Amino acid sequence: PPARPAAMKIAVIGQSLFGQEVYCRLREEGHEVVGVFTVPDKDGKADPLGLQAEQDGVPVFKFTRWRAKGRALPDVVAQYQALGAELNVLPFCSQFIPMEVISAPRHGSIIYHPSLLPRHRGASAINWTLIHGDKKGGFTIFWADDGLDTGDLLLQKECEVLPDDTVSSLYNRFLFPEGVKGMVQAVKLIAEGKAPRLPQPEDGATYEGIQRKETARIDWDQPAEAIHNWIRGNDKVPGAWTEACGQKLTFFNSTLNTAGLEPEGEDLPIPGAHRPGVVTKAGLILFGNDGRMLLVKNIQLEDGKMIPAARFFRRAESSTLELTEEELGTAEAVRDAWKRILPSVPEVDESTDFFKSGAASVDVVRLVEEVKELCDGLELENEDVYMATTFGDFIQLLVRRLRGDDKEAECAIAYVEKAVNKLTLRMPHQLFIGGAFVDAEGGKTYETINPTDGSVLCQVSLAQVSDVDKAVAAAKDAFENGLWGKISARDRGRLLYRLAELMEQHQEELATIEALDAGAVYTLALKTHVGMSVQTFRYFAGWCDKIQGSTIPINQARPNRNLSMTRREPVGVCGIIIPWNYPLMMLSWKTAACLAAGNTVVVKPAQVTPLTALKFAELTLKAGIPKGVVNVLPGSGSLVGQRLSDHPDVRKIGFTGSTEVGKHIMRSCALSNVKKVSLELGGKSPLLIFADCDLGKAVQMGMSSVFFNKGENCIAAGRLFVEDSIHDQFVQRVVEEVGKMKIGNPLDRDTDHGPQNHLAHLKKLLEYCRRGVEEGATLVCGGKQVPRPGFFFEPTVFTDVQDHMFIAREESFGPVMIISRFADGDVDAVLTRANATEFGLASGVFTRDINKALYVSDKLEAGTVFVNTYNKTDVAAPFGGFKQSGFGKDLGEAALNEYLRVKTVTFEY
Repeated sequence: PPARPAAMKIAVIGQSLFGQEVYCRLREEGHEVVGVFTVPDKDGKADPLGLQAEQDGVPVFKFTRWRAKGRALPDVVAQYQALGAELNVLPFCSQFIPMEVISAPRHGSIIYHPSLLPRHRGASAINWTLIHGDKKGGFTIFWADDGLDTGDLLLQKECEVLPDDTVSSLYNRFLFPEGVKGMVQAVKLIAEGKAPRLPQPEDGATYEGIQRKETARIDWDQPAEAIHNWIRGNDKVPGAWTEACGQKLTFFNSTLNTAGLEPEGEDLPIPGAHRPGVVTKAGLILFGNDGRMLLVKNIQLEDGKMIPAARFFRRAESSTLELTEEELGTAEAVRDAWKRILPSVPEVDESTDFFKSGAASVDVVRLVEEVKELCDGLELENEDVYMATTFGDFIQLLVRRLRGDDKEAECAIAYVEKAVNKLTLRMPHQLFIGGAFVDAEGGKTYETINPTDGSVLCQVSLAQVSDVDKAVAAAKDAFENGLWGKISARDRGRLLYRLAELMEQHQEELATIEALDAGAVYTLALKTHVGMSVQTFRYFAGWCDKIQGSTIPINQARPNRNLSMTRREPVGVCGIIIPWNYPLMMLSWKTAACLAAGNTVVVKPAQVTPLTALKFAELTLKAGIPKGVVNVLPGSGSLVGQRLSDHPDVRKIGFTGSTEVGKHIMRSCALSNVKKVSLELGGKSPLLIFADCDLGKAVQMGMSSVFFNKGENCIAAGRLFVEDSIHDQFVQRVVEEVGKMKIGNPLDRDTDHGPQNHLAHLKKLLEYCRRGVEEGATLVCGGKQVPRPGFFFEPTVFTDVQDHMFIAREESFGPVMIISRFADGDVDAVLTRANATEFGLASGVFTRDINKALYVSDKLEAGTVFVNTYNKTDVAAPFGGFKQSGFGKDLGEAALNEYLRVKTVTFEY
């Protein structure tokens, strides 16, 4: 490994968790922190930076002030100079440090500032970044001088500011974690003698004063976006406020995403506002002077209590819960945590207010973490503490969460409702990102079509590249910081079992949506599309706590001993790109294994069949799967799929689709960040039918091998090889059976054959059959569009198909049976013909001769071989292809390996 730069003697001057983290990282890098200068204790509590340094035995100084009457205090300066620091590092400092200290070290002093200087100089830089609606934010590390944030630039990093970012979210997502890394990088550059000193330009420089409560009043005479920016720019501190209902109300958690919301509810008159606010089930709708809406989800009352905005007029309705013995025990454990956090409070009773007792924002984080430890991983939001500030209210909120009774936390969903199949379908139609249904960037949508009659089912949000980035960020945060990675594997399995139960409870609705959106025959959708999806989640739920490594005997480093073991770990954020033929089942095959392994996921359903994936997203919420773990983005493959393949934070892509697209994805995965990838691609599966077979069963299964799910089946028998002596009889019986198939509305219970998935595919099938006839194959039946509304295609049979023909080589992905003869008894010749394809997904053989069956199954070059059956897949049996049909497995234990990485850990003792 490269040598570390020379260690330096550093004085850390500042405070807060940020300062603590920078301090710890500098020590890890080998630098000597000769002293820490932080703020005095407040209410008996030490700042985290000072507390950590004291534990490490590093000298800690807590000066009340550094200067008096404009002059540095000599005693303070002397104590500082005695340490011999070569560099001052100021990660976050609220005190004014005199130039006698700033200029003293050999390398001077560097300061972290949370904006892209020279923009937003001053102490409220993050607030003003949001208030001004900046699209880019970031931080600067600069060389301190005697001006106010005017020193030479050393390092800057920028990030996108998301539309609903608050001070907290921007800080937690980027400014804190990347800022810590930036400070460490800056010190490294200084140690290596490579640190630049770039004069700050004055062009574009701004300075804004400190945001205080008295200056944070909302000006209602401006557009909705400006009001939203003002609210989020003051969220959480100091809080944007207005006068209403005779008191001061402070607004938090604002969004411009109001798609599907109607301003229906109880009016909240606001003096000076363009029109009254409206308290709705989703929160408080406010209006700008441009007539546009924004939504506020939390309100702080004048007494300091935070409430959901939706409950503004219902504050007195909630009843007090009576606690069980176990819950009383939990309450006492939480009381002890409050006592530890609030040492100046002699006794914590029901009326003790967390903040009025001296708690600061850092204590909110600590309380959330304490609760997580005490309550088996229960993850509260910081907002929960602000909404229940007294101990009694906090315990009530906590118990409701533990019981799962917290209805206020439910996500607002804008549904498209349809009365069909004796059901009222409620179909989400927006993107699902970070546990919420949201509009696509720019409000872009597209139409999803019912293939039964060609009508528009609904408008669906069309994801853009920026939406992919948001979804990946949500998944990454859920993986690295969320509850999902902290709960036990058994609890993860419990959540997946619950999801499977919910899918089963909603099976009629899911199957009906598949019929409407994909043209799936309803009875088949119940059994296969939905039924196997439920089975898949149940199967992988059982695997969650059985993913384990091994211990390995290795050579001992005598006289010491060694132990080597492996761990199977989740890979991180996974992108799953699914096809349109089995929308829910293909999602389940990949997502269940992915989640069981502990990953988080961004799912891109096929653009033409998004609705069951979005309904599935809703069920993950009901199941209690933490937000950000599952994200669903309807959209185009060229945009959404491509960005997932290219994204540096995605560590695995699972794809089912065409070989051509699979190759492109594989290339993108390699060039971006060498992602792990599994591909289930095209097929031209051969089915060999020997004369010694059970002919009745061969006809029945042969029909199923081709016409199952309208032929839109990845393992469909793309070519049937029938032994010469039974060929004509087989064809005759197949044609008779085809004549009995009922083509019709997929929701009718007696329908055998529904519409093809979409119009472009129907046209492709017509062209496919035209080429077959043109090349000389015999069209026995079918080959035409059914003369009725919708995308119906006749079940088709070709015979006399020669090996060189287009239809012998290429997949139709439709209800087209391709039959070729082979000479009686010529097993090896027909095997050569069957294997003469670049595809190798599935295959089949029908024979009563066990020796022949074993021989043929050995020789067939395919990932699955069916013997005297077809389409018999099971959740416990691995599924995947050979050759250009792809690699990697779905289903079975083998599928878990696609979403795991193996780490070797070796000990010496």
